[in-house]
Amino acid sequence: MRELGDTITSVSSDPATKVIILRSEGEKAFCAGASFDELISIQDIETGLKFFSGFAHVINAMRKSSKLIIGRIHQKAVGGGVGLASSVDFCFATTSASVKLSELAVGIGPFVVGPAVERKIGVSAFSQLAIDATMWRNAEWARRKGLFAEVHPDAAALDEAVRRLSGILSASSPQAMAEMKKIFWKGTEHWETLLFERAAISGRLVLSDFTKNAIAAFKAK
Repeated sequence: MRELGDTITSVSSDPATKVIILRSEGEKAFCAGASFDELISIQDIETGLKFFSGFAHVINAMRKSSKLIIGRIHQKAVGGGVGLASSVDFCFATTSASVKLSELAVGIGPFVVGPAVERKIGVSAFSQLAIDATMWRNAEWARRKGLFAEVHPDAAALDEAVRRLSGILSASSPQAMAEMKKIFWKGTEHWETLLFERAAISGRLVLSDFTKNAIAAFKAK
C-alpha cells in the first residue's frame, strides 16, 4: 500500500503523465481486501495503526493527485478494494465486479475507506454495504449508486472503454483537468488527519478476541 501511494504521488508530479489508470493484475478479484494472515499477525496498537494507515496513505495520494484517475474494476472488490474504486475519478467495471464491505463480519468496520465510499455513493448506500457485511451487491447496483460510471459485459469491452476515455483525457488540457480535480475533491482536506484517526480505530479493534476468533472461523471454512 505504501508503494502504491508513493507511486501515485510520484507520477502525479511527472508532466509526461496525462492520466492515471488504476488496475490490478490477473483475472481474479480486483482486490480481495486485507489478508487474514496479516490481520492475525498484528499484536499491538502501533502495528495495527501502521497496517491500516496504508489504506489512508493510498486514498490521500489519490485525492491529492493533480491527475485524473480512471479505475478498471474487472472482478470483485472487497473492503479496501471498494475504497480504491471509490477514490478514482471515473470508474469502469464489468458485470462480474460485485462489491462488498466485509469488515464488520470480522469485528472491525470500514473506517478508513468509509469517507471515500460515503463521498461517492452517499450515506444510505454506504450504510447498507457496511451493515449487511456478508451480502454481495452486483455491478448494476454499484452503477445505480454512482460507484461505477459504466458497466461492460467483459474484459475486452472494459479495456476498450478505458482506452477510449484515457485517449480523450491524454489530449485534454492538463491545467483544466487539475483544476477540475480540485473542485471534485473540495472539502476533503481534513482527510489528511481523519483517515489516520480512522486507521487507529481499526488498529485497536483488530486486537479484540472477537476479531481473532472471527478470522480463525473464516480461515477454517
